[in-house]
Amino acid sequence: MDKKQIQLSVPNLDIEIVESLRECIETGWVSTGGRFIGEFERKTAQYVGIADAVSAQSGTAGLHVALRILGISAGDEVLVPTLTFVAAVNPVKYLGAEPVFMDCDDSFCMDVDKLEQFCQEECIFDGAKLIDKKTGKTIKAIVVVHIFGNLADMERIMDISQKYNLKVLEDATEALGSYYKEGRYRGYFSGTIADMGVYSFNANKIITTGGGGMIVSRNQHYLDEARYLTITAKKTSAEETLFFVHGDVGYNYRMLNLQAALGVSQIDKLECFIETKIANYKTYKEELQKVDGIRIIPFKEDIRANHWFYSLYIDNERFGESRNELMHRLIQNGIQCRPVWKLIHTLEPYINAQNYKIAKAVDYADHILNVPCSTNLTSEEIKYVCKIIKEK
Repeated sequence: MDKKQIQLSVPNLDIEIVESLRECIETGWVSTGGRFIGEFERKTAQYVGIADAVSAQSGTAGLHVALRILGISAGDEVLVPTLTFVAAVNPVKYLGAEPVFMDCDDSFCMDVDKLEQFCQEECIFDGAKLIDKKTGKTIKAIVVVHIFGNLADMERIMDISQKYNLKVLEDATEALGSYYKEGRYRGYFSGTIADMGVYSFNANKIITTGGGGMIVSRNQHYLDEARYLTITAKKTSAEETLFFVHGDVGYNYRMLNLQAALGVSQIDKLECFIETKIANYKTYKEELQKVDGIRIIPFKEDIRANHWFYSLYIDNERFGESRNELMHRLIQNGIQCRPVWKLIHTLEPYINAQNYKIAKAVDYADHILNVPCSTNLTSEEIKYVCKIIKEK
């Protein structure tokens, strides 16, 4: 095929969405009110098997609100991964708390062995609070990120949280549709196990509303509080609404009806998108399995992963080309690709933050390359990407 532009991860939208957008425009419901918001919340909750969900402007906004509801405030510490997108950690700082960075395992998710070791050896538990020996601060929560659609070991994480009285927030922004096939949480979707969970509908996610997020929980009180805070903490009785009575410092974090109109259509196609993601992943695996020095990162066997992103590990010496050299060669051939994120504990805002035995994440940060994975990617395009890879 001729050289063409193949994007990393783009929306898969259908023209039928236009009718829903037309309704928003014709009725005037284009902002933070309108029927599509409630419908999208109900459909999302139904899909992941819980009673309710609360929409937000973005996944980041959802994480911010959730951490506040879970009691995170100035002076607290929160255990977070270093191998993730920075938006998973920034909300900790929004609330005046401090992150403590953990390493990853081979799924890219948080290394639970090191998490447990840190709690046992670097902290003191007084029966109610987990105290960081180094800082004297109370550790209040764990932010678990399900990376690229893989799922963290939530059984052990929830056991650790119960042992040390920690809240748990699932950042499932990349893992909508992933669920456990085995164990205590068999049949549970990402985001629905911890105290609270958050999804993202950014343009590069498996389904999109352009922007937007969703807060989920099995605790209705948490969801009621989230709904309240995301509408600037505006009181909702008829009299209070009429006179603009606000009971707290809230946020203008509500999803737009226009965004929700996209989401209502997109979530109906989620399972079809996941089937495509899995099939395309298998094509990459078949095409690259005999290429020395390259291995495609697997998804866990005990989960049904949504296969959101495909990651290649480049062994520079065996492959005969570094990860960065391959990346630039793909880009020169019209193929968008990217390295995994720069580790957050090495970023300027977090350079002085505490981190614990970071090792595996460093290796992955140096060797991982993410390749095109859109749900409208064709088999021909995948084979072209692999052909360019093999032409080193």
